Amino acid sequence: MKHKPTPILEILVVTDPTEIVSLDSEIGSVRMIPFHGSVTGSIFNGIIEPCGMDTQITNQNEVRHVSARYMLTGKDKEGKNCHIYIENNGWFTDGAHPKPFKTVPTFITDSPALAPILHRNQFVGEGQSEEDGLHIRFYELGEDE
Repeated sequence: MKHKPTPILEILVVTDPTEIVSLDSEIGSVRMIPFHGSVTGSIFNGIIEPCGMDTQITNQNEVRHVSARYMLTGKDKEGKNCHIYIENNGWFTDGAHPKPFKTVPTFITDSPALAPILHRNQFVGEGQSEEDGLHIRFYELGEDE
């Protein structure tokens, strides 16, 4: 049995259902979900700035594209102030709501200590609703994956 790796970042997403904006039309639907939250991990600890946005577009074929974009502010693994921008994308078909759901993240950072790690784009995201909210965990892909 393969041991699950430790996530490099774990994000707790906080949303307010009253702030969600939706649009339904004959060719699909759009939901825009603003959020903020907190971040912990071996390489970074901090917050999600309150400008995060998860945009979910479902087309007429029931293919849903989720794209969350957000900025983290905090301290890198060397204790220095920095930012990490994340664009996290996922696609689901036939109205599926997989648990956990998988995503493909892209990172941009101003941290000299984190850039060699995060700018490689070799990561997978996993989202799961838990008692305290939505958790997004990012894992580095191994050479055998």
